[in-house]
Amino acid sequence: MEELPEIRIGTAEREDAMRRLSDHFAAGRLSVAEFDERSAVIAAAVTRGDITPVFADLPDPLVKAAAVPAESRSGFLAGWPERAMAVVPILAVILFFTTGSWLWFLAIPLMGALLFGSGHGGHGGHGGHGRGHDRRRDS
Repeated sequence: MEELPEIRIGTAEREDAMRRLSDHFAAGRLSVAEFDERSAVIAAAVTRGDITPVFADLPDPLVKAAAVPAESRSGFLAGWPERAMAVVPILAVILFFTTGSWLWFLAIPLMGALLFGSGHGGHGGHGGHGRGHDRRRDS
């Protein structure tokens, strides 16, 4: 069903329009002056037709809708690497006192590398290589 432009709007619709306008401003699509002008129009809007021209030259916010399902990590196994990593130092201390060997503390960085070293944006393995190449260019 098509929305009629002469239908009156309330505070919730104005707040939604301001949120969408703020998203466009944050994305760099509007200057400060344009944002001020358009937010004044939204604040004074009485009908849907008053708000429609504010967004006429702006794209639809499709990126926000696609990002929402990706953030819904819940359940028992969500975040298990973080929880396992929190247990490793405690386990290393217990094993140190029971066996008397300090080698158990090597499990802490080993587990960190195994749990977070790959598949998380490549932060762990590429930082050192880039710095080494920069040093060679400088010398």
